[in-house]
Amino acid sequence: MLIRVREGKGGKDRYTILSEKLLLELRAYYKEHRPKKYLFEGEQGGQYSTTSVARIVSRAAKWAGIQKRVTPHMLRHSFATHLLENGTDLRYIQALLGHNSSQTTEIYTHVATKNLNKIKNPLD
Repeated sequence: MLIRVREGKGGKDRYTILSEKLLLELRAYYKEHRPKKYLFEGEQGGQYSTTSVARIVSRAAKWAGIQKRVTPHMLRHSFATHLLENGTDLRYIQALLGHNSSQTTEIYTHVATKNLNKIKNPLD
């Protein structure tokens, strides 16, 4: 249940987790489109450009009724924040995002404040 991302953000290779629900959708997609080299290929069969990916994400957000501007990086940021808020160790998030430094991953800790009120003070 892992996806190998080749030459992702920063040109880095990494693995990320695959949703079981998404796996079913990807199988159906694969059977219909039969991609040759990349799972998602452009009309000419090649790799999608960064601009094309941004355009696809933007259209999907509009289709979902989201009014704000949405970018692929925002999806990456949301993924990391949700993992952190659900208790995933920062080291695993660092590996999933392909960060070399834990300090880069720690920027997500300021956003993940959902569960702060659940932390019990050791003095209580």
